[in-house]
Amino acid sequence: MIHIKIENILVHISLFSLSFGTISYWGNLLCRSKNLRSLGEGSVAIALACTTIFLIIRWLHLKHLPLSNSYESFMFLSWSLSLLNLFLNHREQNAWLSAIIAPSAMLTHSFATLGLPKEMQNSPVLVPASQSHWLMMHVSMMLLSYATILCGSLLAITLLLVIIYDPSANLSTPQNYFIRSLLSDNEKTSYMQIEDSLENFFYLISKNSRREILIKKLDHWSHRIIGLGFPLLTIGISSGAVWANEAWGSYWSWDPKETWAFITWLIYAIYSHTRVTRGWRGKQSAIVAVTGFFSVWICYLGVNLLGIGLHSYGWLI
Repeated sequence: MIHIKIENILVHISLFSLSFGTISYWGNLLCRSKNLRSLGEGSVAIALACTTIFLIIRWLHLKHLPLSNSYESFMFLSWSLSLLNLFLNHREQNAWLSAIIAPSAMLTHSFATLGLPKEMQNSPVLVPASQSHWLMMHVSMMLLSYATILCGSLLAITLLLVIIYDPSANLSTPQNYFIRSLLSDNEKTSYMQIEDSLENFFYLISKNSRREILIKKLDHWSHRIIGLGFPLLTIGISSGAVWANEAWGSYWSWDPKETWAFITWLIYAIYSHTRVTRGWRGKQSAIVAVTGFFSVWICYLGVNLLGIGLHSYGWLI
């Protein structure tokens, strides 16, 4: 059918644009080029437009929001990540943000397009329980919360990697005459050695200063983005409980996805609470966010992989 061909064209244009945008953002991270940043923004904008049209076409064809199987949910997640990338790029022109978020949108889109079987990419017929106005509210809020929380958690992972990489580890190398002269009992040090040592010393001070600024920025944006995602997650879980009561006569049944959604919510509640009451920053809060990162993937994808529970749709095995 014609709409299927159009969908395929849009999906592949979107995937190519996200891939090109990712390369451009990575190039901008290395070279700090305005042209590369503009290319990245333009590519992601094209991908967002194509994915938006794809979702609208499928919406018009199905007569409901296309969020009823793994393929559609991954496409919506990729759309959310692309939108978040452009929004944050407009608010804060930070090379790190785009270099992390754009690849996330690209990988999500790639998994949906290339990783899922063709039969799972077809439009499914909704079961009676899913034929409700709560479908749009609950699923869209959950996927938007996943997109924001995953982005914030990826920034936390980057923060931990920056902390783990310690540039001062190179202080013990034989070329560093400044440290060698401090540790050596030999009082005779040449003028050239002292000059090299001072250059190394001031370079390390500058490098450590830039590193601390980067850590603070990553912590700040990780907190801001997770702070946006946590209320969305709360709304998504609450609306899901109301929908479950209408469909199954119970607000909460400890279904595997419900259980992991609650665990995820609890982890990010701890994240927010410890930052406010205990003043956790940097490494401590990043570890909590990374724990939530894995919890989100178990909740979102793990249940589908196992194919168990009322929330499992379109499992892979």
